[in-house]
This record gives sequence, structure tokens and C-alpha cells, in this order.
Amino acid sequence: MAKITYIEHSGKIHEIEVENGLSVMEGAVNNLVPGLDADCGGACACATCHCYVEPEWRAKTGEIGDMEETMLDFAEARQEGSRLSCQIKVSDELDGLVVKLPEAQF
Repeated sequence: MAKITYIEHSGKIHEIEVENGLSVMEGAVNNLVPGLDADCGGACACATCHCYVEPEWRAKTGEIGDMEETMLDFAEARQEGSRLSCQIKVSDELDGLVVKLPEAQF
């Protein structure tokens, strides 16, 4: 298990224990964190689980694949550190991960 911190655009913080093997998106959806719509259910077919990964965590969350890169082109307010949370798999190495959520998902 890893403790993941989700920070809503408003600044509200959600600290959640997420099981290894689940995605960061599944951790949010399973715990009703607002701001992650996850319309495609984690199939990397939309950009409604867009989040921002803090710089110190980017190497640990893995590389962005081609499909994720394509979907991120549709994300609102993409910036450095933008990721699709469905593509980040939780492991012990991610214990303490902080992700910020954008103002809106499109």
C-alpha cells in the first residue's frame, strides 16, 4: 500500500491509502475524490483523469507512453508534469506521492 495525496484545485487535500497494483485514478475513484472524472474507466481513451505530478515524483511514476501522450493533447490546462492518473500504477515506491488536480476535466 502507498499513501497518495490528492490535492483538489481548491486546495482541499485527500490522503488515501491505495493498494499496490491499482492506478492512481482507481484510488481516487474508489474513495470519491472530486475532480477526477475517469470517464473511460482507465482505458487511456480520454483525458478526464488528468493530474499534475510534482517534480520530485516524475521519475518514479514512469515514462509517458504514446497513447497517454496522445490523450494528454486533449487535456485542459496541460503543463509540465501532466499525466493521466490511470497510467500511474501504485507500488510501495510511490508511498507519499502527491498529485494535484486541474480546475476542470475535459
